[in-house]
Amino acid sequence: MASERLGFSGKLRRLLSTAWSWTTRLVEALLSTSWRLRRYLVRRLFSSLFSVAGVVALTFVLLHLIPGDPVDNLLGEDARPQDKIELRRCMDLDQTLPVQFGRFVRSIFDGTLGYSCPDRKTTVAQRIKKALPPTAVLAVSAMTVAMFLSLPLGIIAALKARSRWDAALTAVALLGISMPSMWLGPMLLYAGYVGLQWFPGPGEEVGSLRGLILPSVMLGTHLMAMLARMTRSSLLDTLSEDYVRTARAKGLPPWKVVLKHAMRNALLPVITVAGMQFGALLAGAVVTEKVFARPGLGTLLLEAIAQRDYRVVQGLTLVIAVMYVVINLIVDVLYAAVDPRIRV
Repeated sequence: MASERLGFSGKLRRLLSTAWSWTTRLVEALLSTSWRLRRYLVRRLFSSLFSVAGVVALTFVLLHLIPGDPVDNLLGEDARPQDKIELRRCMDLDQTLPVQFGRFVRSIFDGTLGYSCPDRKTTVAQRIKKALPPTAVLAVSAMTVAMFLSLPLGIIAALKARSRWDAALTAVALLGISMPSMWLGPMLLYAGYVGLQWFPGPGEEVGSLRGLILPSVMLGTHLMAMLARMTRSSLLDTLSEDYVRTARAKGLPPWKVVLKHAMRNALLPVITVAGMQFGALLAGAVVTEKVFARPGLGTLLLEAIAQRDYRVVQGLTLVIAVMYVVINLIVDVLYAAVDPRIRV
């Protein structure tokens, strides 16, 4: 068992080392462009590090402010006193808060994120590693649904501006933004599973494509509506540019003017927002996984909160925060690399 722990820690360190190496190469290439970009990247990197550190500290404090005893939640009030003492020792609850926080920080650097109690055979990192792939697949699928639907809606609304088509598509986008996910999910289940019987129910065919469609639609609807409105606004601004009018004056077909000339620049803010919202999809998967009874980070987080499993909650919060911050940082870096206003 010790060799498995060391093996996992070694793989995690190698993975982090490889990621750091590629990140260093990217940053070095970008830093060579201008001093303003260098200053921007350094500022964003430090702000990201402080954001992650703040999330870690705030999560630790809030968990310990919640009333109640986590030992009673895990073992029950009728458990033997000796079992409670052993579990309390396993969870470090017999130590002071500074000591508990220090051990948690140490577990971050050794790659384990702590051990699950009371068995102490499985690390929190291993549990997160097992739950991460289903959530990642769901987030990617939701992003695909959002992009596949938002771009055509936004393009049509921009080309038919101030018409009935524009009003109808704008209403659809507003409806998508306004609908709460906790309401939309049950409605999709009622229509697709109970009514039409086209899709599997909660917990059924989790690994199949049919079982992924409804959760992806639920998770991607809000983002779809947001990107559709942004595509419309960005494309409207681009269509009034001089180079678009020049392309039209040359006699190019309308579809070529829009797709080849206008959309190339109009998509830049859309892709930027989509990349920054990908981290939000990972965090928003909590509700979706609960509604559709899917395994993943959200299900693991809710179970850990219900059991007051401090280490799992802290580890999951850290992982979600790091993924969110890293994705946003990558998008900011790439945007800074291509935006002339930052390179000048």
